[in-house]
Amino acid sequence: MTTSEHPSSPLFSSSSGEGESYLARLNPEQRTAIETTDGPLLVLAGAGTGKTRVLTTRFAHILLTGRAKPWQILAVTFTNKAAREMRERIGFILGEPAEGLWLGTFHALCARMLRRHAEYVGLTHSFTILDTDDQLRLLKQVMEPWRIDIKRWPAPGLLGVIQRWKDRGLTPERVTDTEDSDFADGHARAIYAAYQTRLRQLNACDFGDLMLHVTEILRTRPDVLDQYHRLFRYILVDEYQDTNTVQYLWLRLLAKRSGAPSNICCVGDDDQSIYSWRGAEVENILRFEKDFPGAQIVRLERNYRSTQHILGAAAGLIAHNGERLGKTLRSGKEDARGEKVTVTGVWDSDAEARAVCDAAEKFKAQGHSLAEMAILVRAGFQTRAFEERLVQIGLPYRIVGGLRFYERAEIRDALAYMRAVHQPADDLAFERIINTPKRGVGPAALQKFHAAARAREVPLSVGTQALLTEGGVKGKMADQVRKLLDVLSTTRDILAREGHVVAVEHLLEESGYLDMWRNDRSPEAPGRLENLKELVRALADFGTLGEFLEHVALVMEHDENAGDAKLSLMTLHGAKGLEFDIVFLPGWEEGVFPSQRTLDEGGLKGLEEERRLAYVGITRARKHALIYHAGSRRIYANWQPSMPSRFLDELPEEHVARQNEGATQRRGLNLSDSVFEGGMPLTSRRRQDPLLAETTPAFQLGDHVRHPRFGVGIIIGADRHHLEVVFESGDTKRLLSSFIEKL
Repeated sequence: MTTSEHPSSPLFSSSSGEGESYLARLNPEQRTAIETTDGPLLVLAGAGTGKTRVLTTRFAHILLTGRAKPWQILAVTFTNKAAREMRERIGFILGEPAEGLWLGTFHALCARMLRRHAEYVGLTHSFTILDTDDQLRLLKQVMEPWRIDIKRWPAPGLLGVIQRWKDRGLTPERVTDTEDSDFADGHARAIYAAYQTRLRQLNACDFGDLMLHVTEILRTRPDVLDQYHRLFRYILVDEYQDTNTVQYLWLRLLAKRSGAPSNICCVGDDDQSIYSWRGAEVENILRFEKDFPGAQIVRLERNYRSTQHILGAAAGLIAHNGERLGKTLRSGKEDARGEKVTVTGVWDSDAEARAVCDAAEKFKAQGHSLAEMAILVRAGFQTRAFEERLVQIGLPYRIVGGLRFYERAEIRDALAYMRAVHQPADDLAFERIINTPKRGVGPAALQKFHAAARAREVPLSVGTQALLTEGGVKGKMADQVRKLLDVLSTTRDILAREGHVVAVEHLLEESGYLDMWRNDRSPEAPGRLENLKELVRALADFGTLGEFLEHVALVMEHDENAGDAKLSLMTLHGAKGLEFDIVFLPGWEEGVFPSQRTLDEGGLKGLEEERRLAYVGITRARKHALIYHAGSRRIYANWQPSMPSRFLDELPEEHVARQNEGATQRRGLNLSDSVFEGGMPLTSRRRQDPLLAETTPAFQLGDHVRHPRFGVGIIIGADRHHLEVVFESGDTKRLLSSFIEKL
């Protein structure tokens, strides 16, 4: 796994004393981008076209031709890693460590500026930058006078609202009614103002303030802005398509000078703008020519990473986006042809996991390194099936940019709930869940519960129950813990009566754990709920709760030698900037990819970003890109027929080899919409309850039946222990067959 650069030899083959030899290995478009030094320039650098090489060489060219001193160039990156690499290369050119450079991330550069001018925003130069924990503690203090219900409006959610305002360059005074939020009962704007006041009193700022404060200073202090206009002769910006509003405003203020050319060079790719959920605005790069009249555009279209078929498939797909500046990648490699992109239909999502992992195993047997393979999924919950299959066949893997499925916090919490039900003596599990979600159980109360258990020589949960019964703990906290114990007891009854899947869904719902994440307004919360739904789906593959917990323990023990080559498993968002010889792209179905949530929230704009994400996925591959779609996927509670992604129809046929498409046509019922909201959950696929099998009559489609609550109806579908019935009221329900009487 590497990042793209062309060619593979060092950037500079000689010191600056050898004239322009550093330009010799560039292609014509790269050289034009480097030698166009005067006026605004937009370099549209497609995937794998050597944009980092261009950006660094341009910096060197400006220095070596005497157009500026090192400290007269402002160079902005998105990551500390990119800034560090660029600094090292510049030091190599100069023959000595580069000092005094204005080179770094947006926030690092703004922190440096703010230290110089802090007094203009009510701070001193020694201000403190608060981390997230400190920000949350401070915000909770500020919220107190409003008496906000923190269960309904948690502090992390409000902090997210405030940070989004800051990303858009909005001080409290600039938040208009149309930009206001109904968060915190409509008090968000007032709390934001109070939060900012408190930060100033503490001589502190948060991460978002770094850019917001500096942008405000540049807006309101022409003398300060003029200093930077005189200081910076050239501005270089990497990954311009990922800038948010405040970053855009900051750059525009620094670049636009009265009566002087804007020597700003932005390098980016509008086709790889995939971070709108983080505040990125693709419009920033699309309107570059409008912002800087007379700007030149140089397109880097020679890709030195992928074969022509991979590039052709990606280009044909992205051409369906309307909002783009336009370019067409072509291969700059000598072995440009390569193999076509394969599109494979499989029976269901289980078969998909088998097909992908077995293909990886075959590639490995052919001599390909696992380190040069990656499975790229649209959403984190998809990793579970692949992880379990990889463990089963013994292929080492690593999760990039995240945790393994069963190591994620929400999954560990849910597993602790299951362990507390399955084994009441599991004190570690009970201790983890007793205050998750918050039930007011602090260290002192927990110590009391432990003492009660030790005194009686019983498990922690039993000791806690005894202490509550005796009145040793009272108040709201006692009521909440008593409710938890009741939920655990009820779940054990349901487990014996209706099975482990029904029981676990009840457990997570009634304990308040699901509501905790539903009420969480952080960007991560929807993904955590998806992971929990996937966990419930996984339960259906096991006969008992004990079998499942044992399986999880074995999977979590799986750990290959750290020195072994490992296949990478990650989301498409996490793969940007990386490349592999072989890339597997599963889950190309409507609702999965493109994501239904993105379509619902973003409409056409969301669809275009999903298409850009597909483009990014395909162009991660150097030699082989393999796309999969399943005819049936267990979405939420049930196996449901899946429609192939619209993106598959947009791939040019001349670059694609389609196989096994007929396997995706699977018959099934489109039943419950959600495993957690309104739908009856699955029962085990492995084992049928013998007692249920003996007592449940044989049902057939069309049979007339009666339900004690819903009345008389007709069976229109069946799925193991469940029947789908349309009742005389017109309602259709999916119900356990054991509750239905045959007429």
